[in-house]
Amino acid sequence: MIKKIIAWLHLWLGLITGIIVIVLSVTGCVLVFEQEIKSLSSPWLHVEKPIDGVVLPPSELYRAVEKIVPNKKINSVWYHGAEHTASFNTGSDSLIYVNPYTGEIVAIVDHEDFFHFIEDGHFHLWLPEQIGEPIVGWSMVILFVLLITGIVLWWPKKWNKSGKKKAFQIKWKAKFKRVNYDLHNVLGFYSLIIVLLMVLTALIMCFSWFSKGVYWASGGGPLPEYVVAASDTTYLDTANYRQSTGLSQVDKAWHMVINEIGEYNPEQIIVSFPSKGTDAIYLCADMHGGSWRDLYVDQYTLDILPNSQSKMRDEEFAVWLRRSNFALHVGAFGGLTTKIIYFFSSLICASLPITGFYIWYGRKKKAAKKKKIKSELIIS
Repeated sequence: MIKKIIAWLHLWLGLITGIIVIVLSVTGCVLVFEQEIKSLSSPWLHVEKPIDGVVLPPSELYRAVEKIVPNKKINSVWYHGAEHTASFNTGSDSLIYVNPYTGEIVAIVDHEDFFHFIEDGHFHLWLPEQIGEPIVGWSMVILFVLLITGIVLWWPKKWNKSGKKKAFQIKWKAKFKRVNYDLHNVLGFYSLIIVLLMVLTALIMCFSWFSKGVYWASGGGPLPEYVVAASDTTYLDTANYRQSTGLSQVDKAWHMVINEIGEYNPEQIIVSFPSKGTDAIYLCADMHGGSWRDLYVDQYTLDILPNSQSKMRDEEFAVWLRRSNFALHVGAFGGLTTKIIYFFSSLICASLPITGFYIWYGRKKKAAKKKKIKSELIIS
């Protein structure tokens, strides 16, 4: 009786969320290799490194960009590493790519590209965010239930040779109906751990109550309140602050992080340009394996402010887990190897609603055929 209830639950929850799971899985397959695809398809991301290889500081690149967008607020610059351009965010739909060695403007590219379209589908199904995001979140809850009920239904009745063969191997020489069943059953088992990891990390991103619960369960206690980092407010903001003192302080903060504080990939860093005298300088450093380190620097004293993140190895497990959530979700923590594993796991996840639907449809058709034969026998 319990197994019948689980089978019924697995069937109808799968039918309800099937299309959503396919969309999320297929878009996830694309996003796993977003950076690699962009690197191959976007020539403006690459520049030739000169012999001296000296990277210009943020202030010089800022002034180069300011000349072509004099009326726009320049928020930040992202240094993407050696032989790569630096990108500027001006709060518009376009990103400005600059040669970090010469200050030359390489390209102005619309942010609303193919991958932005794929992200919209993955995050909120191309619906308004207030509608799509809850649908995605609760679909992940249902998918979690499907994974648990699926492993119960997969579990062999007997762990003998025949039972293990049916559970772990696909019978490719059988009829299509049996092959389809094995594709659903066996591949579902092999992808279970990775898909479960993707679902749990997605739930952390979707629901604050789940995120807080995981943080508490992993030994972190209540989540600390987020406090906006600020510099010493006793300093007065002036009209010419950004053009004079501000930019030179940003250069000093950038130099300090890449030469003294940063550990991983020091050539890859995001630097913000404070617009007010009370703003801290934000720097994103230690970009490695899908994780990063947020740093806030007092723009006057260049002191690291209290709400800056520590090195990953110095964090408590709960904080480490929270900061690693994105890497665990997209498979970036192990480089190309884990990305490939995540790609195929996501592809299998996309196939499960399709193979599952065919199993249900085949059984329904078979039941209808039996009923028809039975009624014809009664009539005769």
